[in-house]
Amino acid sequence: MPVVESCEVICDCRASSPARSSWFESRTVQIVLSFAAVYLIWGSTFLGIRLAIETIPPMIMAGTRWTVAGWLFYFFLRWRGAPRPTARDWRIAAIVGGGIIFAGNGSVTYAEQYIPSGTAAVIVALVPAVMVLMGWLSGTLRKPRLLVWLGIAIATFGVAVIVQPTALAFSPQLTRSLVLLTIGESLWSAASLYAARVRHETSGFTMAAMQMICGGFLGLVAASFHGEFAHFDIGAVTLRSFGAMTYLAAIGSIVGFSAFLWLLRNVDATRASTYAYVNPVVAVFLGSWLGGEKLAPELLGGSALVVFGIALIVTFRPRAIT
Repeated sequence: MPVVESCEVICDCRASSPARSSWFESRTVQIVLSFAAVYLIWGSTFLGIRLAIETIPPMIMAGTRWTVAGWLFYFFLRWRGAPRPTARDWRIAAIVGGGIIFAGNGSVTYAEQYIPSGTAAVIVALVPAVMVLMGWLSGTLRKPRLLVWLGIAIATFGVAVIVQPTALAFSPQLTRSLVLLTIGESLWSAASLYAARVRHETSGFTMAAMQMICGGFLGLVAASFHGEFAHFDIGAVTLRSFGAMTYLAAIGSIVGFSAFLWLLRNVDATRASTYAYVNPVVAVFLGSWLGGEKLAPELLGGSALVVFGIALIVTFRPRAIT
């Protein structure tokens, strides 16, 4: 269900005018608004994460953000009459939520302790390339054309420009963050391909809430094993960090994630993943404008290469095998 429909459900205020109602129900409008939500909201969440983890441990923040948003959304939908999900749908939610939310978003949250938010967003821009390769290797997509391979090479080189030693001061923590980020985004890609094809009985909105719950729970488990609760001082949490986490839960999780899942079910998966090359542009400049991050030449040049490479991948994306 797209973001425009989410507003109607939450507010329960459908337009009385037939013309306005048909405008909201237009599939083209729903797609455009859903893409706008994923592009702009998720682009802003990279800076939001960096602000939130200033005084909140990363996995506690991520786990709390997704768990609270998921349960609030789930209980609201059940109160509105949504049927109880089946055990099979909970298993699907655990797989998708574990891949997209826990592994994908969790790795970004952890990595932003050591790398700028704009850099993290650009590395995430490789997700469409990974999805193309996984789709081909798994037999769900046709063999990529030469221009797709060229796009993958250009995007990969762009990431190499961004994370070269002259752009970032490498340390064991930063190296570990980059490795975890790469693994996390690979799992994000696999889970996205799975979510685009799997069939479930639960509505899209309820499934989104369930995935938030499952992914958030895994994040809290990881925080416990990592020892974050033992060192967490809740009294040290600043208003800025708390406000950023609230924004991430309400807007980034409920609105942005629901819009992304709707796109996965209604447009080509590789097209839905184009958020990954728009988000870096939003994140880089928001990080500079509001977060005080430096717009280094390496970051700008590498970002341009990644955007161009991913554009080639999406424009000449392989078709699904039917």
